[in-house]
Amino acid sequence: MESSLNKRHIRDEIIKIAGPVFLELLMGTLFGMVDMMMLGRSGDDATTAASIAAVGVTNQLVFLGLSLVQSLNVGGTTMVARYIGAKREDRIESVVKHVIILTQLLLVVPIVYLGIGMTSSAMKFFGAQQDTILIGSGYFRVVSLGFIFQSFNFAIFAALRGSGDTRTPMKINIFANLLNVFGNAVLIYGLLGFPRLGVLGAGISTSLSYVVASILLIRVILNEKNIVHIKIRNKFKFDKDIIYNLIKIGLPASLEQIAMRIGILTFTRIVASLGTVAYATHQICINILNLSFTPGQAFGISASTLTGRSLGAEEPDKAEQYIKSCGKIGAVIAALMGIIFFFFGGFLANLYTSNKEVVAEAAKVLKLVAFLQPFQCSQLIIAGGLRGAGDTVWTLVSTFIGILVIRVIFAYTFVMKMGMGLSGAWLAVLIDQSIRWVLNVIRLRTGKWKYITIR
Repeated sequence: MESSLNKRHIRDEIIKIAGPVFLELLMGTLFGMVDMMMLGRSGDDATTAASIAAVGVTNQLVFLGLSLVQSLNVGGTTMVARYIGAKREDRIESVVKHVIILTQLLLVVPIVYLGIGMTSSAMKFFGAQQDTILIGSGYFRVVSLGFIFQSFNFAIFAALRGSGDTRTPMKINIFANLLNVFGNAVLIYGLLGFPRLGVLGAGISTSLSYVVASILLIRVILNEKNIVHIKIRNKFKFDKDIIYNLIKIGLPASLEQIAMRIGILTFTRIVASLGTVAYATHQICINILNLSFTPGQAFGISASTLTGRSLGAEEPDKAEQYIKSCGKIGAVIAALMGIIFFFFGGFLANLYTSNKEVVAEAAKVLKLVAFLQPFQCSQLIIAGGLRGAGDTVWTLVSTFIGILVIRVIFAYTFVMKMGMGLSGAWLAVLIDQSIRWVLNVIRLRTGKWKYITIR
C-alpha cells in the first residue's frame, strides 16, 4: 500500500511540473504556426516570400543566441533545484542575479550589436538575398533589440522551473503569445487605424510581447513571498562558487548546442540537395515533428527539476525513480503520437499543402517519424534528468555522437551514395535518436551521475 501511495505521489509531482510546460510548449508551437500563416497572406507573392525568408534568417541569429543563453540557464535550473533540495534557498537570489548579468554582458551585447550594428552583413551571412535584406532589415533590427528582453525572460523562466514553478512561465508565455498574435494582426495588416507595416509590424509586435512578459516577470521576482525572488537593496557580488558551477554545467551545455546546430545545418544541406519538392516535404515533416517534441521536452524539464531537488536533498535513488517514472509517462504519450503519425500522416501533410507529390512523400516520411517517437521522447527525458544532476558532459557526448556523427554520416550515405531520397535522410534521424537513447540509458544505469557535486 505504501509503495502504491509513493508511486502515486511521484506521478502527481511529475505531472504537476510537466503539465504546464507541455501546454506552454504546445501553445507556443501553434502560435508560431499562426504567425507564419499571417505573414503568408501579408502581400503579393514576392513580398510574402521575402518576408517569410526574413523571419527565417532572423531566427537563425536568435536561435544561435538562445542556444548559448540556454547553456547558462541549464546551470541556473540545476543550481536552484539543488539548493532547494539542500534547504539552501538563501543562495537562489545570487544564482538568479549571476545568470541575468552574465547573460546580458556575455551573450546579449554581441547579439544585439550584430543585429543592429551589422544588419546587412549579418543577414547576408545567414543566407539572405538582396530582396530579403531590403524588406526584412527592419524586422531583423527590431527582433534583435527584443532579444534583450527575450533572454532576460528565459533566465527567469529557467530559475522558476528549477524551483518547480512551471505554472507562472506557462501563464505569462501564453498571455504574451496571445498579445503577439493580436499585435501581428493589427500591425501586419494595418487594423484599428494603425499603418500596414507587413513584416516590420510582426517584428514590433514580437518584441513588445517580450517587453510585456519582462514587466510581468519583474513583478514576480520582486515579490519576496516567492522562492525565486531578488531584493534590489541587496548589493550584487560575483561569487566564485556560483561562477564555477555555471562554467562546470554550462560550458558542456553550450558546446552541446553548438554541436547540435552544426549537425542540423549539415544535415539540412544534404536534404536541400534533393531539390525543391523534397525540401518542401522535409520542412512540413519538421514542423509536424516539432509538435512531437513537446512531451519529451516537458517531462525532460520535470525530470531535470525533480532530479536536482532529490540530489540536493541527498536522495539519489529517489532521483532515479523520478527519471524512470517520467520516462514511462512520456513513452505512453509518444506511442499515441506515433500511431497518429503512422496512420494519419497523409491527412496531416494535406493541412499544409495540396501538392499531391509532397503529401505522398510526407506520408512515407511520417511513418518513419512514428517509429522514432519512443526513442526521441525517452532520450529527451533521460537527458533532462542527467542535466538536472549536472551531468552535461555526457549529454554533450551523446548529442555530438548522435547528431554530428551518426546522423550526418548515415544521411550522406543513404542520400548521396545509395540514392534513398528523403526517406533515407529520415532513416538517419531514426538511427541518430536510437543511438542517443542507448547512450543515455547506459549512462543512467551506471549511476555515476548521482555523484556529481556542485559548490
